Amino acid sequence: MPKPVAQPEVDQLDPEESCVPDPIAPEPEPETDLVGIEQTCISEPEGNLVASPEPKLDLVDPQPSRQAMTDALQRLHCAKLRRKFSGITSAKRLNMKSFTQELNDFLNCPYKPNKTKQELNRMRLQYCCNATGSLFLTKRNTAVNQTIPYETSITSTYKMNPAIHSMLPEDFPWSGRRLGRCAVVGSGGILKNSSCGREIDSADYVIRFNLAYVNDSDVGLKTDLITINPSQIQREFKNLQNNPDPLVKRVSVYGNASLAMPAFAYTFCTALSVSVLKVLHPVRPQHPVVFFSPTYLRTLDHFWKGRGLKEVRLSSGFILISTALELCENVHVYGFWPFGNDLQDNPVPYHYYDQLGPHLYMHAMPEEFVQLLQLHSKGALTLHLQPCSSDNF
Repeated sequence: MPKPVAQPEVDQLDPEESCVPDPIAPEPEPETDLVGIEQTCISEPEGNLVASPEPKLDLVDPQPSRQAMTDALQRLHCAKLRRKFSGITSAKRLNMKSFTQELNDFLNCPYKPNKTKQELNRMRLQYCCNATGSLFLTKRNTAVNQTIPYETSITSTYKMNPAIHSMLPEDFPWSGRRLGRCAVVGSGGILKNSSCGREIDSADYVIRFNLAYVNDSDVGLKTDLITINPSQIQREFKNLQNNPDPLVKRVSVYGNASLAMPAFAYTFCTALSVSVLKVLHPVRPQHPVVFFSPTYLRTLDHFWKGRGLKEVRLSSGFILISTALELCENVHVYGFWPFGNDLQDNPVPYHYYDQLGPHLYMHAMPEEFVQLLQLHSKGALTLHLQPCSSDNF
């Protein structure tokens, strides 16, 4: 019995692609090769084939993967530290060893100012305290015979007499404009051998304190505003009326800077501040001695105490950092480090220029520093605690 003829197999994936003709289907019209060569389903002899190269595996380079993982872990670590320092509230329970290690790590994280936080702080400070219009007493905001209160007293007052009023500045040096990049330069020993002078001098406006000595290497020379503590006059320039030359020489290194004094912080400050005004006004009338407004200082004190900062009185450094947060586009803070050892656990003096210690009763410098660290962590200001790099210039 003859064997049945096997039916041709149909390509189940796509019958039209099969090279075996379907006997049931009508014979297709021959296709014309556009190139002019008749195509066929029959393969060319193997001898005419060009050997294909072995396929290469697209392996991912393991080195970038490890680097990406390291970068991701570093970003997570930085975010964790930023959250931690943003929420820090007190210096009393700090473990200094772990604190300085974590702070050193945090300062090596990428930093970007937060414009929203900067504007928010500016609006809050201007609304509450208004350094823009009331930081100092001027002829514009103070009248002859006006009663001036004292910052720390609710009973004592001072009557502004015509002679003193005539020596007040007409207005603020920044009246009608916002300052740009401000450098607020504290006197902390951490600035010693910091090489920050050039960076500080590049700022648009430089603020210093307590007739601090200047140099071009670590702290710079440029000065736009510097404070004088009345107790300095009492201690270092005792015979000021009869011998003003030492003070005149001392302030000459600050060029055209304004000299700010808290004449109405305490009653003893007034006579000392007025004596400085009388001595310096004739020799530098265009570069005034200015008196802090006690109303401004009092409202600023309330502002920060309402945010948990508890101390007898704000330091002049913290006062003018607050002022800069209101007046400046960007605030860079140098030399504010209240601890006896730096971030590498090396001992540092309290001041970069002398061996005096802190006034423990009056100011709570570690607590002020915690507030500054919060502001830095939120991008509201830039806190400089490491040596400066020349790469920025």
